[in-house]
Amino acid sequence: MAQTITFGDSCAPITCHAWNKDRSQIAFSPNNNEVHIYQKEGSEWKQTNNLAEHDLRVMGIDWAPNTNRIVTCSVDRNAYVWTQGEDGKWSTTLVLLRINRAATCVKWSPLENKFAVGSGARLISICYFEKENNWWVSKHIKKPIRSTVTSIDWHPNNILLVAGSSDFKVRVFSAYIKDIEDQPGPNVWGSKLPLGQLLAEFPNSASGGGWVHSVSFSDDGNKVAWVAHDSSINVADSTQGKTVVKLKTEYLPFLGCSWVTNNSLIVAGHSCIPLLYTHEDNEIKFVAKLDNTQRKESGGLSAMKKFQSLDRHARIETNDTFLESIHQNAISCISIYKGTKANTRKFSTSGLDGQLVIWDLESLEKSFERLKTV
Repeated sequence: MAQTITFGDSCAPITCHAWNKDRSQIAFSPNNNEVHIYQKEGSEWKQTNNLAEHDLRVMGIDWAPNTNRIVTCSVDRNAYVWTQGEDGKWSTTLVLLRINRAATCVKWSPLENKFAVGSGARLISICYFEKENNWWVSKHIKKPIRSTVTSIDWHPNNILLVAGSSDFKVRVFSAYIKDIEDQPGPNVWGSKLPLGQLLAEFPNSASGGGWVHSVSFSDDGNKVAWVAHDSSINVADSTQGKTVVKLKTEYLPFLGCSWVTNNSLIVAGHSCIPLLYTHEDNEIKFVAKLDNTQRKESGGLSAMKKFQSLDRHARIETNDTFLESIHQNAISCISIYKGTKANTRKFSTSGLDGQLVIWDLESLEKSFERLKTV
């Protein structure tokens, strides 16, 4: 059901990761200014490149599947577009972000003709290529963002963008660039679509509720999901008058979310376990924990041994520190490995424990079917 991958001897936290089109290569940042690229050779992963253009910690990576370009952004206030040459080496193209704070997240648009960069400068840079000067230029979306943009995601129509920020708000904007795109028509989110047009704004809750950690458009573009620091899962449906459904959970705060069908989504974060939820009939329902890892010893027996040790040797064993999960620290990134948001078959998670795990939803569905027949 789950495949665990570790890269080299390093146990450094993985800040973010991204796959190439055929999933034979992966790019990730080990919580520093570098981006490591590994390629699968047989059953092993071997490092092929080390992208070290950034000066400070890399915050976001996205790998365009069709153009095979990588975009990265960093605390150093820069973004780079990486293009692979015939010799296998990667070269950079300048991106003019025009920001004075850290770049926090980055995402290619579905058509890969532009990308968006969120930042601590309370704005979003929409970047597109300018052939005359051979660089990427940007236009800004500023109002009414009041704090750091923490997460972004594109609508499948290549025009709309959803952004979550630490001002406790989720907003849907138009990211239409008239220099490179035809005039878009109206959609379920709105009809006025100049760059920066605010189409929807959702407070995480009436009383604040915590900053937003991750946002995701559904595959059909009709729904937006987000998770926040108040351990909540939220869904706004544009076909239902943009009504918001909120579920407060018992878990630690989630750091990532992604739709896996038009009615179900994966969330994960500080609880170290990915969880599956569904959104139907204006209600968010828990489906399953996707990590059923158990220790060899039951919790009761392990506790009994601790008491016996205390009684016999006047000491407490302190080496029993492993969590009952595959990830041993917070999950920081979720990425689709096989399928689309409409029909995800596998997805990957990386975390602060330095592990990358590939989860098989097909096996999970088969397990559910077997349980139903018992």
